[in-house]
Amino acid sequence: MSIEEKIKGTIRDIKDFPKEGIVFKDITPIMMDSILSNEIVEHLYDLYKNENLDAIAGIESRGFLFGYPLAMKLGIPFVLIRKKGKLPFDKISHDYDLEYGSATIEMHTDAIASNHRVLIHDDLLATGGSAEAAALLIKKAGGQIAGFNFLVSLDFLNGQEKLNQFSDKIVNLAGY
Repeated sequence: MSIEEKIKGTIRDIKDFPKEGIVFKDITPIMMDSILSNEIVEHLYDLYKNENLDAIAGIESRGFLFGYPLAMKLGIPFVLIRKKGKLPFDKISHDYDLEYGSATIEMHTDAIASNHRVLIHDDLLATGGSAEAAALLIKKAGGQIAGFNFLVSLDFLNGQEKLNQFSDKIVNLAGY
């Protein structure tokens, strides 16, 4: 069975969450399955062990779940990209538009050195807004986008289109 089949067989659909008409892809059953979680980390390691990455950036908060273990296994730093006001040290920020309003993400100023090759990881690619904002933040800090990785992609929302400007290396482990 492929990693995609295992992920899809474990994720549960929650209808009408967080609002009517939406089918939420709940990844929490994956967190309950240590064997599958380890397989995902091993699969990610195999994908990126020869990519000469300098860091992995995880988008708050579910981007931390597999991004950090992957960074540890690769022996490279893990960069936290968080919502405004969550980081204690000197930080840079990036404002971006949401469907209804705006948001700000931040990262520590010492998280990425100039020209570092950074993989951006998150649990879900939907419209691509958060990943695009993370890429712009990393570029603002002088980093290079080595690629994007997502556990799940909602392909019908075309989020990948926003990310193609940064890298053609966009990997989704399970697409819907």
